[in-house]
Amino acid sequence: MPTIPSGRAPLPEPEPAEHRAVARSFGADAERYDRARPRYPDAMVRRIGAAAPGPDVLDVGCGTGIAARQFQALGCRVLGVEPDLRMAELARGLGSEIEVAAFEEWDPNGRKFDAVVAGQAWHWIDPVAGAAKAVRVLRPGGVLALFWNVFGFPPDVADAIVDVCRRALPDAPFDIEAMTKEPLDAYRAMSARAADGIRQVGGFGEPEQWRYDWEWSYSRDVWLDQMPTLGAFTRLPPATMARVSEGIGAALDTLGGSFTMRYTTMTVTATRSPVTNPNIAHPGG
Repeated sequence: MPTIPSGRAPLPEPEPAEHRAVARSFGADAERYDRARPRYPDAMVRRIGAAAPGPDVLDVGCGTGIAARQFQALGCRVLGVEPDLRMAELARGLGSEIEVAAFEEWDPNGRKFDAVVAGQAWHWIDPVAGAAKAVRVLRPGGVLALFWNVFGFPPDVADAIVDVCRRALPDAPFDIEAMTKEPLDAYRAMSARAADGIRQVGGFGEPEQWRYDWEWSYSRDVWLDQMPTLGAFTRLPPATMARVSEGIGAALDTLGGSFTMRYTTMTVTATRSPVTNPNIAHPGG
């Protein structure tokens, strides 16, 4: 499997308060998040399950339990750790076992797992503290699997979204064009940071990268349902979000009312070594 080149820059400092605020914003509409967010490729879920030495899975930053339910369908026993009580409560109502905590501060209380997974979440976690906690709770041969769905708009849809957002959000605190046209670059950087954190902690084999390319067709209304769950939009005032949605809806209407999104699911995996390095630091409890 392809390995991941070491990042040339040092690991980043803990994320600023602005980024942490975005991380906390997803629970504002947890039901929409669970309904609208895409699932993960079944082939990836099966591959992680097959690589793990047993059925016990810890789902880090599990949100509403989207990935947890996919692993449960595979026959796994899944425990989720989620810092947002609103997301956790919805996940519990949908059949997941959840403990509310930030992963770096969560107390495993001696429990061990065959896989630690994180879907769309590891970039909110300190990459060194997270890897150190993962190596503590994994059994020998256990798998750490971090994955992200990365969307790729058709060019005409990307152009339309950029145009609407530039008009509706002239002072947007994010790079609108990068969000729509170059998202893979940002996720490659996330993957490299995650891999460097794993290497720095030790206790794992060399990180590997898996990639799954797939497509999903969106109607106008289905995309407008998902769009407010993206981090770029979760904290917009309702009236501003309504203007953005109205503009993008009108643009999609002129483009035929539907489009096919290209997705890439990027996965960083590493296997826990049979013997843990005694020099590994154990931040976060």
